[in-house]
Amino acid sequence: MGIIRRYLQFVKPYKWKLLLTIGIGIIKFGIPLLMPLIIKYVIDDIIGAEALTQGEKMNQLLIIMGIALFVFLVLRPPIEYFRQYLAQWIGSKILYDIRDRLFDHIQKLSLRFYSQTKTGEVISRVIHDVEQTKQFVITGLMNIWLDMLTIVIAVSIMLTMDVWLTIVSVALFPIFGFSVKYFYSRLRRLTREKSQALAEVQGHLHERVQGMPVIRSFALEDYEQNQFDAQNHKHLTKSLEHTSWNAKAYTVTHTITDLAPLFVVGLGGYFVIMQGLSIGTMVAFVGYMDRVYNPLRRLVNSATVLTQALASMDRVFEFLDEKYDIQDTKNAKRLEKADGDIQLDHISFRYEEEEADVLKDVSLDVKQGETIAFVGMSGGGKSTLVSLIPRFYDVTGGRILLDGHDIRDYEVRSVRDNIGMVLQDNILFSDSVAKNIRMGNPDATDEEVVAAAKAANAHEFITNLSNGYDTLVGERGVKLSGGQKQRVAIARVFLKNPPILIFDEATSALDLESEHLIQEALEKLAHDRTTFIVAHRLATITHADRIVLIEDGEIKEMGTHDELMRRRGHYYDLFQVQNLDQEEAHVY
Repeated sequence: MGIIRRYLQFVKPYKWKLLLTIGIGIIKFGIPLLMPLIIKYVIDDIIGAEALTQGEKMNQLLIIMGIALFVFLVLRPPIEYFRQYLAQWIGSKILYDIRDRLFDHIQKLSLRFYSQTKTGEVISRVIHDVEQTKQFVITGLMNIWLDMLTIVIAVSIMLTMDVWLTIVSVALFPIFGFSVKYFYSRLRRLTREKSQALAEVQGHLHERVQGMPVIRSFALEDYEQNQFDAQNHKHLTKSLEHTSWNAKAYTVTHTITDLAPLFVVGLGGYFVIMQGLSIGTMVAFVGYMDRVYNPLRRLVNSATVLTQALASMDRVFEFLDEKYDIQDTKNAKRLEKADGDIQLDHISFRYEEEEADVLKDVSLDVKQGETIAFVGMSGGGKSTLVSLIPRFYDVTGGRILLDGHDIRDYEVRSVRDNIGMVLQDNILFSDSVAKNIRMGNPDATDEEVVAAAKAANAHEFITNLSNGYDTLVGERGVKLSGGQKQRVAIARVFLKNPPILIFDEATSALDLESEHLIQEALEKLAHDRTTFIVAHRLATITHADRIVLIEDGEIKEMGTHDELMRRRGHYYDLFQVQNLDQEEAHVY
């Protein structure tokens, strides 16, 4: 199977430890096979030996018990420990490697993927599904082979004692094999459906936990309870269907494994009575039946576990096969330090092939150090346009040139290294203020972090926090106000010190005092850098070298604030709609 071959690539680095674990496992599973032979020896060769005196019998019993105690009390415990430890160590290391690979994969997936996929489902695949695959290593690569080897060794020993009893013992094996194949082929599909239903519950729950303020503010608790019940009930239905089929499999297979020892006891008793089979041999045979059918029962359990593991492996590799929208070309070169000249050369863009263009034949030539502001009604394509510069998406027509070269000819990470972004909703991580600022440059010193905070007008409020720069900001920066979060975000861009800046609605939805502080920091940051500003409040971009009005994905007007006001076009109308002071408008 292709899926197993792919998984074995993660196992390959640990193959020698795996073989060592199997070797130790053979000894561990082999030791209990001595017990029926010991019982047979004690019954037939000590208790039933008429030629031995009572003293001789006691001496031989003590010797055999001494040897058995040494094997079971001294040898077996360390073997058991190392077998368990190594098996779990290998499994955990493989899961570590897979999750490491998945996180790298997550960071390369496009924003388009995340716009279409629930966060909870991604987390479910990385945590729950990967954890389930561990059983393929523990069970599929170790326990199954050891159980099968145990059966082979036990049957071989039984053959040396009595062939006919052995044949009776294994007569039900074919029926057992057919039952396993019949039931577990369907269980794999049911297991996959159950895992998908669980992922959907996790995705739904993750969204609702994040949106709890909305649920509370609209008093939607009863409605959302019903929504969650629907998702939860779907998972319950899939779980019960899986459980029902699994129970049928257990019932049939365990019935088979219970019948076989009964046949052996009946036939063994007949051989003792009619053909002189020793009692010790019969007792040993019954003991070996336990050694044969216990591994067989474990194989049934293993089939269930492996079904779950294979279904989870399907989901893990399906996720790993998710294509990257943005990839480096074969001969992509590294961009060390950009000058900042950017040219939009007849670019067009659509999010999906079947959709209409969001941007249509947009051309713009931006020189190093220029500040360009994009304005217009919501949905016109402003934010989409600036998201193409750092290659969050690739243009579907035309090209974007950076310092005279198509940005697709550069390594994508090196392009983003030269761009600093401040967004309307900047995400902070649930760490300290200092660590959030240091994301602009993880190697920055404490002094550089403080300097960046001061430049962003953030130092004063940070020092007033309970633990200053070491204050934890909570998930998504929930402990900070909107203006404080923005200033932390600006501080990390100061720390990054890129030649190109993108401000996407960076001052919208803020109070006037916060807006003033942030506007001051942004202007300081934009000095001598190529800067793109997406703005809703037109008063904040009157200083721009050029203002570009975008409507329906096309450039409708372009010029300085003065030029556009004199033209009395769409920009002028927008400016008036925002109820700006007439005196201020007259000056311009």
